[in-house]
Amino acid sequence: MDHEKAAATLAELGNTHRLSVFRFLVKAGHDGAPVGDIQKALGIPASTLSHHLARMAKVGLIRQEKLSRTIFCIPEFHHLEKLIGYLREECCVGIQTDHGSDLGAGEQASLEPTAR
Repeated sequence: MDHEKAAATLAELGNTHRLSVFRFLVKAGHDGAPVGDIQKALGIPASTLSHHLARMAKVGLIRQEKLSRTIFCIPEFHHLEKLIGYLREECCVGIQTDHGSDLGAGEQASLEPTAR
């Protein structure tokens, strides 16, 4: 995944309704869930939900499949895995700090701020 795709995906997940929808679909699994079930479970108006689903589909977070008269929303787990991989790919590889020391891959890195 490139930087622009990651940024677009994260921007869509930055909306509270879209994040709730995506988490609901991830819980539903590989079969996804009908739009009506998503609407009922999350209490999002139909027109608003439709807007959010379209935006999520545009960046590849979900796909929609129609079965008879029911539209199913299915999470794109491969896209999620690529996003997580992008975010983790340079984890703890080392950075030059303003103190002149190099934090290398073998050193213990903490996500918590340190006292100076």
